[in-house]
Amino acid sequence: MSLPLRTRYKPMEAMPASELPVGPEWQYEPKWDGFRCLAFRDHDRVELMSKASKPLTRYFPEVVSSLSRLAAKQFVLDGEIVVESDGILSFDQLLMRIHPAATRIHKLSESSPATFIVFDFLADDKGKSLVQQPLAERRARLERFAKRYFKPGHRIVLSPATRDLSLAQKWFHMGVALDGVVAKRIDLPYQSGTRTGMQKIKKQRTADCVVGGFRYLEKKKEVGSLLLGLYDDQGKLDHVGFTSSIHSKDRPALTRKLKALIKPPGFTGRAPGGPSRWSTKRSTEWEPLEPKLVAEVQFDHFTGGRFRHGTKFLRWRPDKDPKQCTMRQVKRENRSPPGLTLSAKK
Repeated sequence: MSLPLRTRYKPMEAMPASELPVGPEWQYEPKWDGFRCLAFRDHDRVELMSKASKPLTRYFPEVVSSLSRLAAKQFVLDGEIVVESDGILSFDQLLMRIHPAATRIHKLSESSPATFIVFDFLADDKGKSLVQQPLAERRARLERFAKRYFKPGHRIVLSPATRDLSLAQKWFHMGVALDGVVAKRIDLPYQSGTRTGMQKIKKQRTADCVVGGFRYLEKKKEVGSLLLGLYDDQGKLDHVGFTSSIHSKDRPALTRKLKALIKPPGFTGRAPGGPSRWSTKRSTEWEPLEPKLVAEVQFDHFTGGRFRHGTKFLRWRPDKDPKQCTMRQVKRENRSPPGLTLSAKK
């Protein structure tokens, strides 16, 4: 096997779905909240590649070391890189790894080591490609490979998988599958770069947030986005994100409503517009509001004290006291599924 073969192996991706598909042709796995990664080994060379075909090798030296220590000298594995902190998976710790300083990366690799959770097998220990094999065969071979080569102390583990719908539902409803559950067709080959035969089912997460401010549209004096806040344990209102999913027909009336509530400071804790690599001039241009309006929003992830992406506005909650909108709403269980231990020591 030659490492340039990695250009053939773009990760197979999943289509969003609203519920778990049912049938004997489906396998279910936890949906991990980490960095998707393809791992390539060709004797002394190991490379890690992201879903976007970007190199990850330098950021996770402990994963590279563990892959290098496997007795198998050739393989291509598909999986997810995660970081465990205090018994839960931390996306914040993972993001800290994408750093230009090698000394910083090395320090974090020792204090908060990452784990590579493997869930698919693209080339075996003889360098033979398996992508044309159906998932049922690839999974069986991966389990034999893991049993033979994955050892305690290595930071490489096998992801759970099941064809038992009731177990998959238990993972989903208990929250132990992190982001939700991934369903894969066991009768299909690995289809690089496509979303055929693979579905991701996420739990809908909602939160009631105080509207602590708003921004205007770039070229029109109408509301463009609502700035969302949650109260911390000290009773201060922290800015946690935004929502811009406002219907055009609703903007004029909503703008008038918001203008009547303009009053500093808006946020009494962390405010919008702080310095970051994503900041623009418009990041600091916003109108503060009295903390009277409560909006229910849908979100995907909450890490580092804020929604990782923009949220979807669902409805107004006039029945909700703004003081009830606290950070406790967004705390969720991120623990590993039963039977999987990530805390292997180096």
